[in-house]
Amino acid sequence: MARTEGRSRIARAAKVAVVGLLAAPALAGCSVQEVIRFGWPEGVTSEAEAMRNLWTWSAIAALVVGVITWGAMFWAMILHRKRKDDDGTLPRQTQYNLPVELVFTAIPTVIVAVLFGFTVNVQNYIDKESPTAGGPADLRVDIVGFQWNWEFSYPDEAGQGGRPVSTLGTSDTIPVMVLPTGRSIEFTQRSPDVIHSFYVPEFLFKRDVFPYPERNEQDNTYVIDGIDREGAFVGRCAELCGTYHSQMNFEVRALEPALFDRYIQLRKETNPQTGQAYTTGEALQALNCGQWCAPEAISTQPFSTDRGQLAAQVTG
Repeated sequence: MARTEGRSRIARAAKVAVVGLLAAPALAGCSVQEVIRFGWPEGVTSEAEAMRNLWTWSAIAALVVGVITWGAMFWAMILHRKRKDDDGTLPRQTQYNLPVELVFTAIPTVIVAVLFGFTVNVQNYIDKESPTAGGPADLRVDIVGFQWNWEFSYPDEAGQGGRPVSTLGTSDTIPVMVLPTGRSIEFTQRSPDVIHSFYVPEFLFKRDVFPYPERNEQDNTYVIDGIDREGAFVGRCAELCGTYHSQMNFEVRALEPALFDRYIQLRKETNPQTGQAYTTGEALQALNCGQWCAPEAISTQPFSTDRGQLAAQVTG
């Protein structure tokens, strides 16, 4: 009788725990999509969605295995614990159980094989060198990461003097890489000094920027099928590259195709107010399209690298 009551209490406690777990996301104000993202940023590319799906379902699979394992452990600890009326006799001992051992070998093998298959599939999609639709990408962008900033250029868009339209970051200016939405983009990246890492959280993947990729036979080109929506997305260097690594930020500014085309056209022209070619900020401001055309980065800000100023702040 006591054992039956104990099992009843355990069942009620388990039900309360399950209800609590199910109710927690709702009480916290989280949507289903936010819950299954497990804290990941909301991606803005199809590649990001593929990455999120891979890690979401990997985490769910791990949780399922964990719940089964924890359930078996607690079941054994609670229902087979030593009791007052036990006479100390050991239960029947089983040396081998071939069916159980085969199951415990087969299930992990299947899990690993399935995870490996999905991982390879997503990795190949992320690392592709041409758009899914085939043919060349709609836009090419060259990325140069250096200590401690970035340069972005469009090799197919010749500006004044025949040089490609480009944006160079400085200690006082966060470089803004302007990209169109809904178009495939090919990135080619390199570094003149040490290894950096191109990382936009909303892309949900990172790409190492190696020095002299051709000389070292490194594949430094990849393609995304397109950015899903307009916005300003902070970018970072995700590889420890030197003193100011943590301040090596940039911004991706995604504009609708018509605005992007106008931006590129302005970058090729002379600003009548300055007599010089339009800078990134001047061209964005001339578009006059609201917050996404702000002349300076809005997702991050520059950090002063003046050692004298930093020393004065510390001693002051």
